[in-house]
Amino acid sequence: MKIAVGSSNPLKIKAVKNVFSQIYSENNLEIFGKKVDSKIPAQPFDIETIEGSINRAKEAIQDVDIDLSVGLEAGLFHFPLTLTGYLDIHWCAILDRKGKITLGCSPGFELPPKVIRQIIKEDKEVGEAMDMFLGMKNIGRKMGAIGHLSKGVLERKNLNEYAIMMALIPRINEEDYLDIPNQK
Repeated sequence: MKIAVGSSNPLKIKAVKNVFSQIYSENNLEIFGKKVDSKIPAQPFDIETIEGSINRAKEAIQDVDIDLSVGLEAGLFHFPLTLTGYLDIHWCAILDRKGKITLGCSPGFELPPKVIRQIIKEDKEVGEAMDMFLGMKNIGRKMGAIGHLSKGVLERKNLNEYAIMMALIPRINEEDYLDIPNQK
């Protein structure tokens, strides 16, 4: 099975490899990343995040010999009853040659209020705001914000893996799901 990941981020590619190799025979998997345009703002909010994951999957499947494509996108979702009003959630879209899209998401978590203020008031991206908050560089390509905030218990890769697994559920249970057309 040939799978294109709509990203050149090694953490995202590794997360796809980790999950797919647990479900499908590892010998039959060819997984690679492709740099694509998500066609959404650099810091997505709400539905833009889901659209970004779908756009990444659609861009990645353009080659004829690809069986599945995977789009991963993280964004902030409005949740008024939380401390900051936002949860950071990772989304995954998996697209097949027939055009069927399955979606899944990670658990959500709150960023520190100071980080949220920078994102909202100064138009920063999560990674950029977290780098400034922590005094680090490129945390998004390392353990991610969740790695620091969970004291290393979880990493960004884990959140991507959860989202991928949730998007795979309809595919590994095809008899129960895939006869339903996608809603537009």
